[in-house]
Amino acid sequence: MKVVILAGGYGTRISEESHLKPKPMIEIGDKPILWHIMKEYSYYGFHEFIICCGYKQHIIKEWFANYYLHNSDVTFDFTKDNHMEVHSNVAEPWKVTLVDTGLNTMTGGRIKRIQPYIGDETFMLTYGDAVSDVPINKLVEFHKSHGRIATMTAVNIGQQFGILEIEQDGRISRFREKSKSDGGVINAGYMVLNPEIFHYIEGDTTVFERAPIEHAASDGQLMAYMHHGFWKCMDTQRDKQKLEEMIAAGDAPWMVWESQADRE
Repeated sequence: MKVVILAGGYGTRISEESHLKPKPMIEIGDKPILWHIMKEYSYYGFHEFIICCGYKQHIIKEWFANYYLHNSDVTFDFTKDNHMEVHSNVAEPWKVTLVDTGLNTMTGGRIKRIQPYIGDETFMLTYGDAVSDVPINKLVEFHKSHGRIATMTAVNIGQQFGILEIEQDGRISRFREKSKSDGGVINAGYMVLNPEIFHYIEGDTTVFERAPIEHAASDGQLMAYMHHGFWKCMDTQRDKQKLEEMIAAGDAPWMVWESQADRE
């Protein structure tokens, strides 16, 4: 199953760094937050990614193009026609497709543009600026169990995001903007989508979180996977600092692959 990551926006709320690079390429620890997201999916056995690029897309493409070089020990011998010898091979089991989805394209439009790379397969979708310890294997199992078009991970947190109204059977009956009286069950990304979702998206100007999601909900085709663990969006410099502090303290719940490394 392919994993689609939205990585094309401007990231205006964290402009201290996003004026230099795309938001998903802002580093926490010593790696872009995009890498952290991909590592989590890879931990659960999902190694094929489609990255929806836009703003400063060349930085994302160059980072992946040089990933092997930057993560290996290398000798450059300038006496032998600039010969390069790689002493170690530090790589990920990833297949990554980087797609130019336009500079000003909305989220729905970006998803629509990668349809040729998805075909008729179920796929996963998330945002390139949030990390979580969502058990992705259980998320996929839940999606397969209910037979509807879309599953959205929901978390209970008070922030400035769209609100989900969830029925007792887990069906999302409505998706709307947050109001002051809301407690805050929100869309955390980490979605699983059947290819029928493309029928809900018109084109480049479509905001995925509005008409497509609202229509899927009204059709009874949107389900919530409730996650009670960790989730954090890197929306501001303060959010980035918090994630950095968690890594430094060795308390980063989303870094599930670290526990695997400890066992090996």
